[in-house]
Amino acid sequence: MGGESVGTETEEQPHGATVVVDGFGLKGPRGWVFRQVSFRAEPGALVAVEGPSGSGRTCLLLALTGRMKAEEGHAEVAGLPLPRKMAAVRRISALGQVPGVNELDPAFTVAEHLRERALLQRRYDGSVRALLRRPAERAATARARIDEAVKAAGLDLDALPKGERTSVRDLERLEALRLSIALALMGRPRLLAVDDTDLKLSDADRAEAWALLRSLAAAGTTVLAVCSEAPEDALRITTLSGETGETTPQASGTPASGTQAPATTEATTTETAAAKTAAPEPGAGARPAADTTTGATDADRAAVGETAADDTTDATTEEGAADALAETGRA
Repeated sequence: MGGESVGTETEEQPHGATVVVDGFGLKGPRGWVFRQVSFRAEPGALVAVEGPSGSGRTCLLLALTGRMKAEEGHAEVAGLPLPRKMAAVRRISALGQVPGVNELDPAFTVAEHLRERALLQRRYDGSVRALLRRPAERAATARARIDEAVKAAGLDLDALPKGERTSVRDLERLEALRLSIALALMGRPRLLAVDDTDLKLSDADRAEAWALLRSLAAAGTTVLAVCSEAPEDALRITTLSGETGETTPQASGTPASGTQAPATTEATTTETAAAKTAAPEPGAGARPAADTTTGATDADRAAVGETAADDTTDATTEEGAADALAETGRA
């Protein structure tokens, strides 16, 4: 996906993240949101989290990218343990679209979103040498970063109604998805997470969306995608909500083309009916550029309750769930 040239002003980093999950669980104030999730995905895997709305899919995505704190089990992303190293995981992961956390601003144009993210990326991820470059050189570097990310996301700016001046409100659903992925790719993440991948897409657009995610995985990025129905060639993690008691769905499937085979393809999740009213879905919006997926500052980490010794965030409370999600979505 041209990832080697995205963010060329920063030091080259290893690409793709191994994700290991064993008995992972998150509990809200009214019950388990998800529980007993276990799977392993190698760098460059395409992992599809499927299930009905309210079954804990989004919270699982946020927990595995260091935005929510799990209470049980063990998980590692690129060798970083969760929840102890949540801030470190946020620095190597990026969110595509996640409603209520980093939604696109409908009043912004495509160009405004891209320029704002490039500026933030330079601020949080740039080296000291890059910050001291001449304005013209910094502008050229930012433009190259944008071009590479847009190309990798398959977003054709010339095909938009008003080119890069097109407002987000005028984008088709698939185009908005590509834009959100382009913004995430500017940080050259090792783990890319996308929510509601196939929501409101036609069959043709759904096929294009999965083709895009396969291409990113084939280029080395580990991709975690929430969907209502997973493609057969993805590592499938299924979440189900039970009206009575607990359910134990099974995950099946194979990694996407071009990825390394995972050591295991097992995954199980259980969820109680009470969890559906806990903290399953993020509730407060945040501007997209606020999801600075790399280089969180000490002030940013302090804002979400982190300490130098242990960078976990405080457990989500019922009253502060929306604010906590919006805040952690910015790191």
